[in-house]
Amino acid sequence: MRVSCRWLALPTLLLLPLLLLVANEYATARPSHRTQDIAYVPATDPAYDAERHLLDVYAPRHKAAKPYPVVVFIHGGSWNSGNKNFYSFIGRRLAKQGVVAVVINYRLSPKVEVPAMADDCARAVIWTTEHIREYGGDPQRLFLMGHSAGAGLVALLAADNRLFTRRGLATNPIRGALLDDPAGLDMFDYLTKLEYPGDAQYLIPYSKQPEVWKDVSALYHVTAATPPFVIFIGGETYPSIRNSSRKFQLKLTDLGRPPQFTVLPGKKHVPMVLQLYWKNNVVYQELLKLVNQ
Repeated sequence: MRVSCRWLALPTLLLLPLLLLVANEYATARPSHRTQDIAYVPATDPAYDAERHLLDVYAPRHKAAKPYPVVVFIHGGSWNSGNKNFYSFIGRRLAKQGVVAVVINYRLSPKVEVPAMADDCARAVIWTTEHIREYGGDPQRLFLMGHSAGAGLVALLAADNRLFTRRGLATNPIRGALLDDPAGLDMFDYLTKLEYPGDAQYLIPYSKQPEVWKDVSALYHVTAATPPFVIFIGGETYPSIRNSSRKFQLKLTDLGRPPQFTVLPGKKHVPMVLQLYWKNNVVYQELLKLVNQ
């Protein structure tokens, strides 16, 4: 009997942490309102994807005297995986701290290549500029944030104004960007060398054309007019991310636009995004400084 009771108690012990996480997520959700699965590309568009051309908006429930700053979050996943639904905690955390957050999907490899992904993200940003006032956000204070491949897309959007002029915007609407362990800042160099095991897999999303690698690498588009960057990398991240991030830092510095650059000791690549579950994380602290300055 004692053995049976001990085994009956085990699920309860395992359930307790889960219940605490659920309770914490519920408590965090209460100050925010999520509007889910908004199409940012018209269904009549030939490129429309009913799953990938969607975004979620997380808005503070409290009405403010003036519109809130806006952060669009772009997920990572090696350009072939990832989903906005995995990152609802980021939307909740931002909304709780006085930010209207937009968390997006975009089409992935092998269905499309990176230029189309960048265009998707630009269209999501344009939708945000046109509609975010309806959710309490200020389109004049629009910032981007991303992790890994998503951070590489963030950097490209902030640096390459053509992504917006092609879609009819006279100016780039992005006021600043936070990169969390960014991948893809210089894919021209990366794919030219192919120096790490498994690198050839990235020829699928990036194609085998060196001119494309360069065209969708943010390093080759930043100028003295590029908006401010805040960059975080993990002290134990991949060498390719560490090296390209340093190169990006130096390029911006040479242009007179030095970014805020922080190495978080001991952090590997995946924990760099998982740490965003906690709202008092240093990444959020610096993001709030950026959007509220």
